[in-house]
Amino acid sequence: MLKDKVIIVTGAGGGIGRDFALAMAAQGAKLVVNDLGVSVSGEGSDAGPAQKVANEITALGGQAVANTESVSSWESANRIIQNAIDVYGRIDVVVNNAGILRDRFFFNMSVEEWKAVIDVHLNGTFYVSRAAAPYFKSQSAGRYINMTSTSGLVGNFGQANYAAAKLGIAGLSKSMALDMAKFNVTSNCISPFAWSRMIGSIPTETPEQQARVDKLKAMETAKIAPLAVYLASDASQAVTGQIFAVRANELFLMSQSRPLRSVHRAEGWTAQSIAEHAIPAMQAHFYKLDRSQDVFSWDPI
Repeated sequence: MLKDKVIIVTGAGGGIGRDFALAMAAQGAKLVVNDLGVSVSGEGSDAGPAQKVANEITALGGQAVANTESVSSWESANRIIQNAIDVYGRIDVVVNNAGILRDRFFFNMSVEEWKAVIDVHLNGTFYVSRAAAPYFKSQSAGRYINMTSTSGLVGNFGQANYAAAKLGIAGLSKSMALDMAKFNVTSNCISPFAWSRMIGSIPTETPEQQARVDKLKAMETAKIAPLAVYLASDASQAVTGQIFAVRANELFLMSQSRPLRSVHRAEGWTAQSIAEHAIPAMQAHFYKLDRSQDVFSWDPI
């Protein structure tokens, strides 16, 4: 499905990104395997993971080069795109998968923990996508695949930075879909449920936390890859601006914000009339303080 497509996968040195790269190469794509080789929290660097995945692909008869630039700065993001141009002469698909975690309850979160996660996830998605945009425009074709999370779409404890970044990516992806549609460029999000190195840092201090992690361990990262392959292919040309979730063998189309309930008062509203009439009328439609595991409460299928 992806014969001769040039694809950049960020954060492809392991986990979901590695499975994306391997699956896309198996379908004939030419890969730029990008990974800075940092820890889950974004510290250090190691050229090994990206090169190892690139070697795996070439050993299987595919084409791949390793790239160890950071997504979190404009200059290095441009070098990632330029790497694809230099090696393959074009760029067809950008998969924004790179990510780190700095989990902390909001009231304890430091400014540095906030900025580090926003820089990699949200800013990184913008930088790499924006750097590819002129090439996508000039060839009137391109695919953006952006990784979001139910941590932002639904909610979770102790992930204010990650949730904000991932919900921001959903909004960014939709804007990219709207702005790039006239150039035949699509932009979609995947919200994955899978056991990976990053998810492996979730605390397991309580029985509830342990049960959640045990469920996640049953979900393989490779189960996410077929959707990414499809979204990267020509077959998905009519699919853009959507948010999908994958959980083992389940595929979900996620909702997007739309009005649920409205109330009208001809003479306008006062704070008192809002309290007495508007809120009681709308309250049955309020969202609970649900977390991802509350909404996806059944075992993976």
